[in-house]
Amino acid sequence: MSDILMHRPAWVGEQGAQKRALLSHEWLVTNGLGGYASGTTADVMTRKYHGYLIAALPSPFGRIVMLQDLGVTLHLADGRDIPLSGEEREVTGPKSPGETIMRDFRLELGLPVWEFEVEGIRLEKRVVLPYGQNTVYVSFRLMNAARATLTLRPFIHFRSYEGTVKSSHPAMQCTQLAPSRLEIQAEGTLPPLRLLSPDAPTSYTEEMATLGEVAYRVEKDRGYEWVGEVKSPGAFQLTLSQDQPATLIASTELWAAFERIPFADAQEAERRRRRDLLGLAKAESDNTVERLVLAADQFVITPVGRPEDAARAKALGDETRTVIAGYHWFTDWGRDTMISLEGLTLATGRYREAGYILRTFAHYVRDGLIPNMFPDGANEGLYHTADATLWFFHAIDRYVKKTADRRTLDTVLPRLREIIACHVGGTRFGIGMDPSDSLLRQGAEGYQLTWMDAKVDGWVVTPRRGKAVEINALWYNAVRLLASFEREAKNAADAEKLDALAAVIRESFNKRFWNPEAGHLFDVIDGDGGVNDPACRPNQLLSISLEHPVLDESRWNDVIEVVRQRLVTPVGLRSLTPAHPEYKSRYFGDLRARDAAYHQGTVWAWLIGPFVDAWLRVHPDDLAGARAALVGLVSHMDDFGVGSVAEIFDADPPYAPRGCIAQAWSVAELLRAWRLTEPAPSPPHRS
Repeated sequence: MSDILMHRPAWVGEQGAQKRALLSHEWLVTNGLGGYASGTTADVMTRKYHGYLIAALPSPFGRIVMLQDLGVTLHLADGRDIPLSGEEREVTGPKSPGETIMRDFRLELGLPVWEFEVEGIRLEKRVVLPYGQNTVYVSFRLMNAARATLTLRPFIHFRSYEGTVKSSHPAMQCTQLAPSRLEIQAEGTLPPLRLLSPDAPTSYTEEMATLGEVAYRVEKDRGYEWVGEVKSPGAFQLTLSQDQPATLIASTELWAAFERIPFADAQEAERRRRRDLLGLAKAESDNTVERLVLAADQFVITPVGRPEDAARAKALGDETRTVIAGYHWFTDWGRDTMISLEGLTLATGRYREAGYILRTFAHYVRDGLIPNMFPDGANEGLYHTADATLWFFHAIDRYVKKTADRRTLDTVLPRLREIIACHVGGTRFGIGMDPSDSLLRQGAEGYQLTWMDAKVDGWVVTPRRGKAVEINALWYNAVRLLASFEREAKNAADAEKLDALAAVIRESFNKRFWNPEAGHLFDVIDGDGGVNDPACRPNQLLSISLEHPVLDESRWNDVIEVVRQRLVTPVGLRSLTPAHPEYKSRYFGDLRARDAAYHQGTVWAWLIGPFVDAWLRVHPDDLAGARAALVGLVSHMDDFGVGSVAEIFDADPPYAPRGCIAQAWSVAELLRAWRLTEPAPSPPHRS
């Protein structure tokens, strides 16, 4: 492991990056609370979700845009003012008087660094968010000139991160507490935004300015309001020298939390924390693992939005943790958390946090279900999911196998019994076991209950009501796992009953799901009108990939070959075969167009994990072949959300990345599968 683990994306060339590349690539820094800073590498905000401080605040606020943007102007000795941020300055091409060139963009331990040049003056910019705080440091350092002057103009738009860019601005009261210190209070009960420039000679000029035609081009492509206004209460003027950087700190914390901590100390503390994560993960020998461990860290958070969780856990001598499903717009989702848990925590050595996550979700079991999601700013979860709870069994099994933590297993075991009992007897949303064949059915009008959960304007795109193939693979696996847990707990009679139920499920599954005409499994049986859905989808892989495969071994190779030939791409698996009449090759357009394609061909990166598991079940010695399926996703980490893995991709070449720029289960499954396919160590050489 290098001291600062520097990574420069491949598209940053010797002549500087192309403007299109800079605008289509995005950076992300998170704070361990669900808050973040993010923008394009061109330093242009193109999404409503972009900003230098999106704070994660307790309920009922949720994530709030606080510092929307930062205008940066360099003042030359001849009186010219050169913008270093925004689209009005150039980013590439031959150098001409007054032109700004972005010479470099890179990640150092996952943290973004820019280098600019203006008429021989070279300037470096860095962004750091201290862990566990709603605080951002934006720092500038001269690399060659003796002295320079900058103006930093903060642009403010207090609104929910999901709010439209046309949202009206609440009234702001600005109080200048010192030449370098400003406090901005919005009307209402939001905490104030505190701004401080602590280290360079600084002055502040109060000058309210409004930019009313700010364009967010990605929102236009996504069919949302895309032109809005931002306001600035004034500007900071800072003088830099080579030994005196200039920093702007923005925070919703109390002054004491950051005012005496210079940028160098904040940066070193965060670097140390990240180096410790790499050491914990034993990632030193593999640069890909290093990058993925740092990417994984972005998703594991302490949920400050639900303070009662923290109080309850503290009373029990515990802590709360959860997983943000994706940036920028997802919150913590039960399904994504349970699928991601192994890759984000167990593959990275963060065992204690894995236990926190499992015990946190166990607390929220209701009627045999864990929450599908916690809406931003809400205390209670939504439970419309048929699979998240079954993935809970999978996550617990992986955790206990890795840690031998019987205490946590004993704690959640009553919940697991309750879950199986509720599924046998029937629970919410039509989820329940069919007593005629012991398979699990699900479905309620207007609800999307499986991971293929797109819904827009009341239209459930892929309702999959009935008995879905992956739900029943997970159902069988959960029953078998509970039987093994009961056996370990010396409850032999209960284990035998569960084994007997599992045997019936397995027999029914193999009898009813196999589609001999297609040579693969039905996606859903007993659907609306009693119809069996013959669509070729990746869901059938779970009948092979889980700890307890429900599919007869004689059919494993047939399923894997069909999936490999029709669904596997260099960046994950298609959600539907191209031969299907509903296949959509491109995920683009407004919300309705995108949701129509979301699970109808669109490639999902996370599915590469189940594919690798299934492949190794059939080809246990082919680690190289399994790893070859991952190489495209590793290369993709230079694209889109730099240093992370996208949520989805177009279904046809060139497989353009879409959706979230950083997705928890995409990162988790790539990391888990990469470590699973590590080549065996060579035997020691003998002379």
